[in-house]
Amino acid sequence: MTSPATPQAARAALALAIAAAFAAPAVAQTTAIDAVIVTASRTPQLASEVISDTLTISAQDIANAGVGSLTELLQRQRGLEVTRNGGAGANASVLLRGAAANQSIVLVDGVRIGSVSGGAASWNAIPLSAIDHIEIVYGPLSTLYGADAVGGVIQLFTKKGKGVPAVTAFVGAGSDATYAADAAISGGTDKVSYSLSVGKDLSEGYSATRRPSSSYNADNDGYRRKNAAGQVAVQLAPGHEIGGVFLYGDTTADYDSGASFDAYSTQVQSNLAAYSRNRILPDWTMFVQAAKSRDKSGSYYAPGPYGGGQIDSTQTVFTWQNDIRIGSDNLQLLAEHRKEEVEGTTNALNKERSTTSYAATYSLKRGNHLVNVGARNDDSQYGSRNTGSLGYGYRISQALRMEASYGTSFRAPTFNELYYPGYGNKNNRPEKGRNAEVGLHYNDGTTELGAVYYHNKLTDLLVNTTPCPFPSDDENDYSWGCAYNVNKGLLEGLSLSARRTFGPFTVSADADFQDPRDETTGKRLQRRAKRHANLNVEYVNGPLTGGVEWHLSSARFDDAANRNTLGGYGIVNLYATYRFARDWSALVRWNNVAGRDYELARYYPTGGATAFAGVRYGFK
Repeated sequence: MTSPATPQAARAALALAIAAAFAAPAVAQTTAIDAVIVTASRTPQLASEVISDTLTISAQDIANAGVGSLTELLQRQRGLEVTRNGGAGANASVLLRGAAANQSIVLVDGVRIGSVSGGAASWNAIPLSAIDHIEIVYGPLSTLYGADAVGGVIQLFTKKGKGVPAVTAFVGAGSDATYAADAAISGGTDKVSYSLSVGKDLSEGYSATRRPSSSYNADNDGYRRKNAAGQVAVQLAPGHEIGGVFLYGDTTADYDSGASFDAYSTQVQSNLAAYSRNRILPDWTMFVQAAKSRDKSGSYYAPGPYGGGQIDSTQTVFTWQNDIRIGSDNLQLLAEHRKEEVEGTTNALNKERSTTSYAATYSLKRGNHLVNVGARNDDSQYGSRNTGSLGYGYRISQALRMEASYGTSFRAPTFNELYYPGYGNKNNRPEKGRNAEVGLHYNDGTTELGAVYYHNKLTDLLVNTTPCPFPSDDENDYSWGCAYNVNKGLLEGLSLSARRTFGPFTVSADADFQDPRDETTGKRLQRRAKRHANLNVEYVNGPLTGGVEWHLSSARFDDAANRNTLGGYGIVNLYATYRFARDWSALVRWNNVAGRDYELARYYPTGGATAFAGVRYGFK
């Protein structure tokens, strides 16, 4: 194992970027370059007017990522950590600001996804090739999105169509007999826009486990993944649009379960939504959407009819959103109904629940001052839950602004924590969060700097408690513990970022110094590092783009008791693209060039150095 990344190394990554940022004189800008963010307010908003801490991963960033998994891309982003039990096709968890995987929400084109039984998104079934760009909003967003938005929200946007019909395609191959191909067609007129993409990738992989794991099997554990996604929008009249979106991802991945059987898992993620967006009055826009997402998860670890299990989750959501402009202010009124269902081979989990929600937010601008206030009520089987938020932003100069916010959140118990035999209990309550944060952001169009401090206090934390306070009965044997609201937690940290463009080079870096801990036991939360950082240097010269990435993480603990340590690591990735004709480009990517041996979960290797190359047609 490589030696743990030190605090000095993480700080050095940031210091190097800041030094590079000021190595050349700044170019005067009258206005900061402004992206448009949707997720932070459920409506398009200029980044300079967003009070929340946000990050956007562009289409070019995704193209540079090469083949692999969505989680490999997210692992290299500020404030995010990834755990994975095996290779690119294996199940993975994304931890946002130290929050657990089921303490953040994942959306695809506004459609909420995730397992109802476990509470987390199935990242291995989401096709990277179908994604156009990604928005990440850090901090509690329960006022906007309801239960589970404790650590933040990650929204994936699939590709849209516009302009003359265009075809894109990609083929590539790499290490571990990895192959990938995808194709898309898109276009649009003033009346209709459309896009459709399909893709497939597969890999022979490598052994998912290592000795001395009891599950070790020396065979290669590969995966096979296929996907399709599409959108259509029709302009019925000026200000009146109807449309639909869909996403389908199907993954079969091998994993180790001892030497006697070639175990495998299946994962299907499908989303379907229809919407209508209407400008009722010049200052009143109404959005209505009906959406359904399905998460079908199977695991097969032994031969015969009892050698596996299946859990199918369905979420159905009806949304009615109204955005009303009052001068330069915006009033948003929201009503939502969500139904969650589970059907599978574990009969105790085959239940359903519904949540009805009402929310209101008000955003105002007065000169250099920004204010946002919101409140929401979610009514479900666990009672009525109220959440609220208050944010304030002040533009100190054209390029420099500060923000401060306070918000409450909650996480609903998963079906596993309520009903799973020998673990769940129907009396478990939601977790509650109270977050305060303050941040500074600078952007003059050439240089970007950011610093955010957050303090997220959690109560009624659901953990596996031994001994269990509930008595065993005919249906539940709690001898090995159970899920119970017994603990308090704290997600606290400082997130720093820097980015500078000078000449053909762009240098960016980020560093997170965090302390995610269980305050009842005093232990650090499982698989969370106290420090992690990224450094990226990219060079663009005409048709050539090349870059180097450096990702660092300090040590983590693989268990809640903090007995088993996962060593820190530092890995370097290289990538290059070259446009050799008007519509043609070639991609080469080399990950973990030094072949560092590190683990994201105990006894699960990460595969060492890998290379991938491909040819793309038509990328815009």
